[in-house]
Amino acid sequence: MKINNFFYILLAAYLATFLRLFINNNFIISVIGSFLVGFFISKRFSYSIQEILLTGFFSCFTSFSGFIYFLYKILNQGAWIKFIIFFNLIIILNLFAMFVGFWISRKIT
Repeated sequence: MKINNFFYILLAAYLATFLRLFINNNFIISVIGSFLVGFFISKRFSYSIQEILLTGFFSCFTSFSGFIYFLYKILNQGAWIKFIIFFNLIIILNLFAMFVGFWISRKIT
């Protein structure tokens, strides 16, 4: 990979982190991010554009650590049932949002 691509990945990661500050809700961020990932993976971009979007932007925008921290707070409260419901709900909704994004992107093109 060229050095320019590393710069673009870092720039995309910075922009995603900055955007994440304005949306202070991990659940909404993960659903929006999953939708957008599904939308963009259906496009046939070059390898470097995919790396910039998926590795740079979406990895920072939909950070896994935010999802884990959200579940950790629920688990620390001792709410096992709530933990199991949210864990499954987040996984299912994110997969569904990714599928819808992929489907919409295919219908547009």
